[in-house]
Amino acid sequence: MLQSIRSVAERPIARRWLLVTGLSLGLMAAMPSAKAQDTIKIGILHSLSGTMAISETTLKDVMLMLIEEQNKKGGVLGKKLEAVVVDPASNWPLFAEKARELITKDKVSVVFGCWTSVSRKSVLPVFKELNSILFYPVQYEGEESERNVFYTGAAPNQQAIPAVDYLMKDEKVQRWVLAGTDYVYPRTTNKILEAYLKAKGVKPEDIMINYTPFGHSDWQTIVADIKKFGSAGKKTAVVSTINGDANVPFYKELGNQGVKAKDIPVVAFSVGEEELAGIDTKPLLGHLAAWNYFESIKNPANADFISKWKAFTKNPKRVTNDPMEAHVIGFAMWVKAVEKAKSFDPDKVIAALPGIEAPNLTGGVSKMLPNHHITKPVFIGEVRADGQFDVVWKTPGLVPGDAWSKELDGSKDLIGDWVTLKCGNYNTKTKKCMSGT
Repeated sequence: MLQSIRSVAERPIARRWLLVTGLSLGLMAAMPSAKAQDTIKIGILHSLSGTMAISETTLKDVMLMLIEEQNKKGGVLGKKLEAVVVDPASNWPLFAEKARELITKDKVSVVFGCWTSVSRKSVLPVFKELNSILFYPVQYEGEESERNVFYTGAAPNQQAIPAVDYLMKDEKVQRWVLAGTDYVYPRTTNKILEAYLKAKGVKPEDIMINYTPFGHSDWQTIVADIKKFGSAGKKTAVVSTINGDANVPFYKELGNQGVKAKDIPVVAFSVGEEELAGIDTKPLLGHLAAWNYFESIKNPANADFISKWKAFTKNPKRVTNDPMEAHVIGFAMWVKAVEKAKSFDPDKVIAALPGIEAPNLTGGVSKMLPNHHITKPVFIGEVRADGQFDVVWKTPGLVPGDAWSKELDGSKDLIGDWVTLKCGNYNTKTKKCMSGT
């Protein structure tokens, strides 16, 4: 009986001990969460290995620099930023897995990443499903305007079309080789360019189209075909959407076969300072690239950026390039949008971004448009012996990015407008959104 009374008496004490212990454990568990809330995580989704590492590794590095600089300014809304870096290894399905991991496991507020369009296409469903934000910094084929994506690289009307116009008017080109890596960006871009060239009066027999796999290394036969195609008595040029490390043997083979820029110029959309760094540029002299930024452009903002970049990397030989500038612009826009929204909530930041302006590194101010593309200048540069570019042509001002190409029948009536119409592919003729918002 005594034992029974004692047991009953001890129960309230035990309950109080359990309650106190539970509260303590709860507070301990909450502490890391509260600490985590003081740090805002930024996802960096770029290939650090595989065929695209030659281009993407530097984009990871510039994001680390931008985050470090922002933290020195006090972070964003009083919170420090923390980079979460993953390596999707030039493996397109792995991009989607890593994106999901960044959003669900690491709880990032925004992701800066991807290079190839196939990697971007791979992650789109993830960002839509989980309602997160992707800043995409590379030139692409257009034909897209997604609510969860902000395109800070060039659309076709900000790179491919101006490059062809330059070759046609200034270089008097009449025959065209459209050479690309075999995936969505080159195929769609070349489809647009083929339609554009034909609309300009170019005959089908004066257009040669060729695709090669990622990492392609044996260019002997293809370059021989290009050389033969260019021997018909008409000025010929190569419009190159070749991506990644395949560019190195391509240009080397051009040199081996004596294909000089004055005879058959190549204008590249994916070859910049980073790809030229550390390789023999002799075979490339005089060849061209179309971008929205070149390191060689003289401007106080660019000079300051280059100086900070070399200091951050502790390497005076590290170069800058166009997609890096796109990340600079995109990151500045994201910071401004968060400050405008006074929140890191994706819906609020997405709503705040259109209309946001940020300085570019070439002397202008870029603006985020309702179609989630930005305004950009366009430059044509000629390869120099030091791996830099001399600008030989530029647009008089900034060009607004078109999400949908006027050259394609299925696209010319579409616009993207996430501000008024809340639609990425609104048909201006039928007055209908082609898909759900």
